[in-house]
Amino acid sequence: MTKRLKLSIGLPAFVLCICCLPKASLAAEENWKLGMQAYSFNRFTFYEAVDKNKALEMKYIEAYPGQTLSKEKPDAKTDHNMSSADRKLMLQKLLDAGVKLMNYGVVGLPNNEAECRKVFDFAKEMGIETIVSEPPEDAFDLIDRLCNEYKISVALHNHPKPSPYWDPDTVLRLCEGRSKWIGACADTGHWTRSGVDPLKAIKKLGAAKRIISLHFKDLNKFGVNDRSEHDVPWGTGVSQAGAILTELDRQEFKGVFSIEYEYNWLNSMPEISGCVAFFRKTAAGLSDVKSKRVFKKNLSNTIMEPGSWAFDADGVLAPTPSGHGTIWTKERYGNFILELDYKVPEKGNSGVFIRGADLKNWIHTTIEIQIHATTDGTKHGQNGAVYDCLSPSKNANKKPGEWNHYVITCLDNKIYINLNGEDIIDMDMNLWTEAGKNPDPPVAAGTKNKFRYAYKDMAREGHIGLQYHGNPIWFRNLKIKSLD
Repeated sequence: MTKRLKLSIGLPAFVLCICCLPKASLAAEENWKLGMQAYSFNRFTFYEAVDKNKALEMKYIEAYPGQTLSKEKPDAKTDHNMSSADRKLMLQKLLDAGVKLMNYGVVGLPNNEAECRKVFDFAKEMGIETIVSEPPEDAFDLIDRLCNEYKISVALHNHPKPSPYWDPDTVLRLCEGRSKWIGACADTGHWTRSGVDPLKAIKKLGAAKRIISLHFKDLNKFGVNDRSEHDVPWGTGVSQAGAILTELDRQEFKGVFSIEYEYNWLNSMPEISGCVAFFRKTAAGLSDVKSKRVFKKNLSNTIMEPGSWAFDADGVLAPTPSGHGTIWTKERYGNFILELDYKVPEKGNSGVFIRGADLKNWIHTTIEIQIHATTDGTKHGQNGAVYDCLSPSKNANKKPGEWNHYVITCLDNKIYINLNGEDIIDMDMNLWTEAGKNPDPPVAAGTKNKFRYAYKDMAREGHIGLQYHGNPIWFRNLKIKSLD
């Protein structure tokens, strides 16, 4: 990514949970293209894999040889030997779904020009940009020549031992002296299985500018290849998913990330949705959009009662002795990352309001992230809660009188909250489909909330506010990064 911005239920309701990347990431999708390796759905047809890819609102897919094309064509397989008529059906399905076929593999490329041309001709006809393979060493002169002729890349995939490509040094050696069309399909999961540090491998191949695409994974175990290891949602395993994305951003990598999820084969959509959410959140954090102060020192960009809030000499914002009411931004924000420090005394109560669409009716049209030194007995009213709707997953509070740090990320229907370095809220607003009622899951059945409007229907942009609730409250280091 060239320094630009780069779920938990069954399928019918699940489709409601996933929303497309925010506007700020559209430029990023020119650089980081997230899609599915269809092998993740090898118990299904290619048509079904495309439908699942579309449900995740991803625009790209990687095909593999041998998948059944559709239930209507059980004998047709997705590979370079399929008939012209079946290729047209495959392309039409992709066109109808708005999904582009980017990669094809893992497929053999022998030292046989006629056989290799079959693969390259298929790739050209289908609009495929990269062929993923583990070819024999004696085929590289031929493959490099065909790559230059067709302007199609070949990415060397790293299956675990005994595949020779398990070692990134082997990939580098075979790429040496070759054209830019030869590089790596970096499979971070298989490196993890092989006992290769995936972050170090990414750094090594990236330094040589030889990463073309990725089969991106996160596993539960390192250095184990006995079927007890398996895929887990990105960011929850041992494969350093977040650090690798950060490193690829540093390298200004441009290419395809194929989600290859080889676990829970028949019911993997909720877990894959977690991978998509992790990717979006991490990519948003890597945006090169500069953060800015939420409020100017003279508070000229605020909406508030005159003289009710003020900065002190140390840059701490607080209500004045005669102050009352909420301080709002004049500017409206939709997708953003908001960071701030806050401090409350014993029994202190405040809040951060986001996406305040109507300040005359803010109580029912604004989302509140709770600040509370103690609980007042209100369900979903503790510190870190999305007030009256969703409680934090853990208690990450510091003691009253100590500074806490919030990172609040809004991406379309998703709200993520990190408190003092701990992720405490992962909320999908689209699950809140009824006014005055919280969904089950993730909230206990029958729980009510005060809002006259369903969160699903809440505005996706608006003012940001800091609440004065009659108690002392202090804020500092308020900065925001707009993702729109």
